[in-house]
Amino acid sequence: MPLGYQGSYQRVRAHLHDKRTSPQPVTARPPTPRTVAGWILRRPDTLTETEQLQLKAVRTHGPEIDALTRHVRSFATMLTARQGKRLPDWLDAVRQDDLPSLHTLAAGIGRDRDAVIAGLTQPWSSGAVEGHVNRIKMLKRQMYGRAGFSLPRKRLLLAS
Repeated sequence: MPLGYQGSYQRVRAHLHDKRTSPQPVTARPPTPRTVAGWILRRPDTLTETEQLQLKAVRTHGPEIDALTRHVRSFATMLTARQGKRLPDWLDAVRQDDLPSLHTLAAGIGRDRDAVIAGLTQPWSSGAVEGHVNRIKMLKRQMYGRAGFSLPRKRLLLAS
């Protein structure tokens, strides 16, 4: 063979056999972005010990993820503990880090700062009203183009 392999088939087979039977290093697959986001968004005390260790490893390898985790958990604490007075400090801390997606969120919150602070502080919620409005709009969409005003009115009154 002028351009081909000069060795024998047995030599190739022996080489491939060694490669196939040699132990391959076992490497764990990295967690998916969705999994890491789930770890960050959940309360730290609900994570299993394995998940806490994996999140800690991810946070040590990526300073951006570490900063993101701190900001998300701080905001969650403000939200659940009704600590709206901490919002200006949180916004300043977010602006100091190089996290463009959080900068966008901070800019949006900054435009309605007083309303967000009130929402994070006041015990009242418009959730029930929003739920009723959503239900009425859904019934209206279902009835679009049918009958006059009387049929949708009857459905709304009977659905309550």
